[in-house]
Amino acid sequence: MDNFDEATQNELRTFIDREQAQARIAQSIHTMTSRCWDKCVTGTPSTRFSRGEESCLANCVDRFLDTSLYLVKQLEAQRHSL
Repeated sequence: MDNFDEATQNELRTFIDREQAQARIAQSIHTMTSRCWDKCVTGTPSTRFSRGEESCLANCVDRFLDTSLYLVKQLEAQRHSL
């Protein structure tokens, strides 16, 4: 990257940061989908989820998002305290 001027280096850093953030989001979605599916869908999948499966999936996703948000806030707090 030393061959590029400062503006190009900054643009590349921004691009790489965005791509890494998108990859982290995609990985989180994959992890959430896999865990919640394994936990909640116990029978053979059909065209509709049972009421219990639907409720379990909604709660699982909500808890996953709550946990993720909590972790992000904790990491932000640690970063600001350094």
